[in-house]
Parts: sequence; C-alpha cells; structure tokens
Amino acid sequence: MAASTFSGDETAPFFGFLGAAAALVFSCKISLRMGAAYGTAKSGVGVASMGVMRPELVMKSIVPVVMAGVLGIYGLIIAVIISTGINPKAKPYFLFDGYAHLSSGLACGLAGLAAGMAIGIVGDAGVRANAQQPKLFVGMILILIFAEALALYGLIVGIILSSRAGQSRAD
Repeated sequence: MAASTFSGDETAPFFGFLGAAAALVFSCKISLRMGAAYGTAKSGVGVASMGVMRPELVMKSIVPVVMAGVLGIYGLIIAVIISTGINPKAKPYFLFDGYAHLSSGLACGLAGLAAGMAIGIVGDAGVRANAQQPKLFVGMILILIFAEALALYGLIVGIILSSRAGQSRAD
C-alpha cells in the first residue's frame, strides 16, 4: 500500500477552487448578465447612442465602461489569492479552508455582479442624459463611484475571508 502525501480533507480543495471560479464567473462573465461584462456592454450601448447626438462627448463618457472593467480585475485578484492558497501537498487543507475560500470568492464575485449591474444601468442612462444636459456628468460620476465602492467592499471582505484559510487547526 503506497503512502499518500495528501494531508487534510480530500474534498476541501473542491470548495476552494469553487470559490476561485465564483469570483471570476460572477464578477466577469457575460452570460446571464453578470458583473463587469454586463456593465461594459450596457454602458457601451449608451455611449454609442450618445455618440450619434454628441460625438465630442464620447471620450468623456467612456468612464462607466472603464469602471465596469475594473470589476473583473477584482475577481481576478481574489481568484489568484485563493488558487495560490490551495496546495494540500505542501500543508494540510481542511474543509474550513475550503469554505473560507468559497465564501471569499462568493463575497467578491457577488459584490462584483451587483456593482456591474448598477454601473451598467447608471452608465447607460447617465451618458445619454449627459448628452442632453452636461451638468449631469458630475452626478453620474458620483453614482458610479458609489457603485464601484460596493465591489471594492466585496474585494476587501474576500481578502479578509481568504486570509482565514489555514487557521482552522493549530500548527
């Protein structure tokens, strides 16, 4: 009988990798209107529509598209943090660790999903309204900043949760 070099719970890495996938899928994916992709697409439609009326405002109105793209970076950061923390052959990886990584990915991913939808809706309506009334630009930017902050909160909570992995047992 060969000795196994695996230590910890054998199903635990499944939950950890699921957390990494959730961070990326919810914050980036385009199908089912998820996260950054939805925000980029919805805002981009608004920019294109507004560009017909006021082409000189296109570059100024690209802000929502950029802000939506940043949401995908948040998901990527958490996915990298989680995946580098999963190495059951180097140190024991228990269910607590897997659940910590899963919750980390879900926190960041779902916050990115909500922020992406908000940025898309606000960006679309905001750039169209800005074409008709330029005084609305500052208000649109403030709303976009608050929507982006929601995803940033998810990133911070995700980092805190993923740092809890490895603390389930005393070394």
